[in-house]
Amino acid sequence: MESYILIIGLVLGAYVVASREQRQRIALLGGHLQSYRIEKLMETLTEGYMRALGEDSEARREQILELMQASEASLSSQFSRFAAEIGALDPEALRVSRLPWSIPFAGRLFPGVTFDLRKALEIHARGIANVVQNADERTPKQRAYVLSAEMLLMQHTCHWFCKSKTVASARLIGRHKTTHEQVVAAVSPETREAYLRLIGG
Repeated sequence: MESYILIIGLVLGAYVVASREQRQRIALLGGHLQSYRIEKLMETLTEGYMRALGEDSEARREQILELMQASEASLSSQFSRFAAEIGALDPEALRVSRLPWSIPFAGRLFPGVTFDLRKALEIHARGIANVVQNADERTPKQRAYVLSAEMLLMQHTCHWFCKSKTVASARLIGRHKTTHEQVVAAVSPETREAYLRLIGG
């Protein structure tokens, strides 16, 4: 009986500590994000892309996608600045656990199963910028598709940092009806290669 009480106590204690860590991580990212319009721009682009896809007229679809270019450029610029700002912070506070669930002090106890959020954000900033600059000469529709995937993968990384990979993947399915694997497959090859190398995929 005493062993059960001890186990319950340890589990509850771990939950409390993990919850506190998560709140700190959310506050850290949120504190820096509030200086930017990244979330609003992502919302604008997602809505614009969905509206374009709903158009029967190819010409009208292309017109809407072209109108999104200013928001795409703004997102790229702002996210690059955000990634650089996060890159200047203490690396010890920015370790992301590869474990499925949030475990207190995972970064300190198991540094080998973590990756650096700063490097992940650099990959996402570079990926978004490359798609927006369109060096690969994608059509507006192709660019919208790949950029949507780049945004979703970046959002997944932020949720992973704040909560856990399992929670981030569940949110992706719940909000966007797509899996982490599908999003990884849809980003640019350069992003996919660098991202999988970083997370050990």
